[in-house]
Amino acid sequence: MFDLILIPLVAAFVILAINAYFGLHIIRRGVIFVDLAFAQIAALGSTIAFMLGHQDNGMSYLFAFGFTVLGALLFSFTRVEDGHVSQEAYIGISYVVASAAVILLSSFSPEGAEHIKETLTGSLIWVTWSTVARIAGVYALIAIFHWFVRRQMIAVTFAPLTVKNVRLWDFIFYVSFGVAITFSVNLAGVLLIFSTLVIPAVIAYLYTSRFVPALIIAWAAGAIAIVSGVAISFTWDITTGPLLVVTFGLVLILAVLLKPLLRRGPVSEMEPPDMPEVAAGAAHD
Repeated sequence: MFDLILIPLVAAFVILAINAYFGLHIIRRGVIFVDLAFAQIAALGSTIAFMLGHQDNGMSYLFAFGFTVLGALLFSFTRVEDGHVSQEAYIGISYVVASAAVILLSSFSPEGAEHIKETLTGSLIWVTWSTVARIAGVYALIAIFHWFVRRQMIAVTFAPLTVKNVRLWDFIFYVSFGVAITFSVNLAGVLLIFSTLVIPAVIAYLYTSRFVPALIIAWAAGAIAIVSGVAISFTWDITTGPLLVVTFGLVLILAVLLKPLLRRGPVSEMEPPDMPEVAAGAAHD
């Protein structure tokens, strides 16, 4: 049984590794549903590829990535520090339109209903080692890139007014985020992608205002949810994707209940004290 569990378990950990990092940025930016919108936009791209007869191949990834680039352009240019329309409005609209488009296009295919189900819940249980290796390689490249531009990425999230060309760096952030979503949405599904991005970050911010400790807590909380969910799924023969989403929700409830016992006092306003030179350095780049 362990041999059956191992591959989806590793795949889920790989997805969590990068999503927890992006989730901390997303929560701090206050664009909570941008990940859900991105996942749905990527799903729309893969749905168009599906309708054109391209399934589980490079063209599917290419279509998904192309649509996420369009999403990155939209979200980077709708970021306003002071405006009458919140960026969340644009994000919500893009999510609804993309969702409707997926349903509409899928209705023209006899396999449309199954495709819609897969876009929501994924097919994590059927993942292969080659797929895990491909996703891990892409995520490693994203992580290396973000390490080299960490000053700009931290600054554009925590102190955007100090950053020159903020829209450009926003676009770069969203494109790299879109690449991560592109390579995981078909596997994990929209709901699990959203859960791995948002829930671990929310749990982390319950306990700390520092970026690096928050990332460690997010990884730990996500790992607990993944191990529990995958184990229960295989033991009781329950659909893995939806069960993992529920497990993430239960871990969040547990974290909220444990907070009074594990931490005293309110969390201070979020700032990046782990890299105090970040904002100042980014302002000169």
